[in-house]
Amino acid sequence: MAAASTFPLLLAIVAACCVAGGEGGALVGDTCTASSCGAGMRCATCSPLPGMGPPVCSRTTPLDPKAHGTDLAFNRYTWLTTHNSFAIVGSPSRTGTPIIAPPNQEDTVTAQLKNGVRGLMLDAYDFQNEVWLCHSFGGKCYNFAAYQRAMDVLKEIGAFLDANPSEVITVFVEDYAGPGSLGKVVGGSGLSKYLFPAAKMPKGGGDWPLLKDMIAQNHRLLMFTSKRGKDGSDGLAYEWDYVLETQYGNDGLVGGSCPKRAESMAMDSTKQSLILMNFFSTNPSQSWACGNNSAPLVAKLKACYDASAKRWPNFIAVDYYMRSKGGGAPLATDVANGRQQCGCDSIAYCKAGSAFGRCSLSSPAAAPPKMAAASPPAPAPAPEMAPSSPPAEPPETATEAASSAVRPASIKLEKDDTTGTSPADTAKSSSSNRSPHPSSCSFLFGSLLPSLLLLLLFISD
Repeated sequence: MAAASTFPLLLAIVAACCVAGGEGGALVGDTCTASSCGAGMRCATCSPLPGMGPPVCSRTTPLDPKAHGTDLAFNRYTWLTTHNSFAIVGSPSRTGTPIIAPPNQEDTVTAQLKNGVRGLMLDAYDFQNEVWLCHSFGGKCYNFAAYQRAMDVLKEIGAFLDANPSEVITVFVEDYAGPGSLGKVVGGSGLSKYLFPAAKMPKGGGDWPLLKDMIAQNHRLLMFTSKRGKDGSDGLAYEWDYVLETQYGNDGLVGGSCPKRAESMAMDSTKQSLILMNFFSTNPSQSWACGNNSAPLVAKLKACYDASAKRWPNFIAVDYYMRSKGGGAPLATDVANGRQQCGCDSIAYCKAGSAFGRCSLSSPAAAPPKMAAASPPAPAPAPEMAPSSPPAEPPETATEAASSAVRPASIKLEKDDTTGTSPADTAKSSSSNRSPHPSSCSFLFGSLLPSLLLLLLFISD
């Protein structure tokens, strides 16, 4: 029987189980005006456009990539990454001049880390006799583009690493600072004790150390600079010696392709063992992220797998990581981790101690799924005006969701139309009615349905 004709029957079975179980918890995509979303989700609108729908449950947190062990090489894991992590909606001016440079994220770096983000992209400039993080142009920072002092953000990273001794963070620095500037800030922030030494990084595309060894040795911070020669002056590794990176902005969004960033080696180079996949529009847009941080993002994963010598991305970089019409960037991270770690459609299907390709519920997937060409990402609209509300902190359960063992998130079928609209999208679900364990319905929708969705959306034959 064809997958498309089988899917309605399977979906009916899943729905019947939920009805029989009497579970009333909200799923991903459910409206959540009067009900709470599960851990690792938020109740918010997807798109800031007015008049298109109420707040819905959406995923904010991927399943913990370490949940099935830390005994693989670091380059066998995938980490959710935020582009311009420091450029946050509603950021107050720290120079006295209003910030008019467009933002890319909606919550603080600390909140991002609590939500499971493990890759941060920062733009560093010498500015006002310090190093600042600016969303600027022409290699120079201006008052209207200066978001935060680098020292402040690096201290946030340090505080998180202090409090979470089994976590590893990777920082990619688009570097416009002079020799010694970043090294001084890294030292002053207290991060030097966590820094993975550039001299110990694998050369020639070799495997990285096992994740558990990096944690045991406290080498829990990888920092890469876009400027060559800073290993001596700042102790930072030159990114392109170790990382392949896809084209950013609209030029990187062409459907079915995975072009490289100009500075990067070819995507099929085997001299680098880490892969950073960019997936964001040239003009940062919450609406664009809402419509594209789901199926189009998963389709891009497959295109980049094909272009990168059959390797899955290690870092998935997006704008507005909490916005999507479905599982979003967290789901894409789960998919890549499932493929890398156990050969399954999602890390939720990995079975501890099982052979590669032996999956729970889902059929084995040692080879990538046969995905049909999906519709290309929608063209990015003109830049949106940033709301004036301050950055939102995550709900109290976000830290638990990011660090706990695998708990498949609740999910329901993605809709073709945009869900959610109101700019007042900071509604948070109550945690008082949340169960510490997933219900049978949550498990079925969270573990079985993502794979069925992938098959339905992308199978070509």
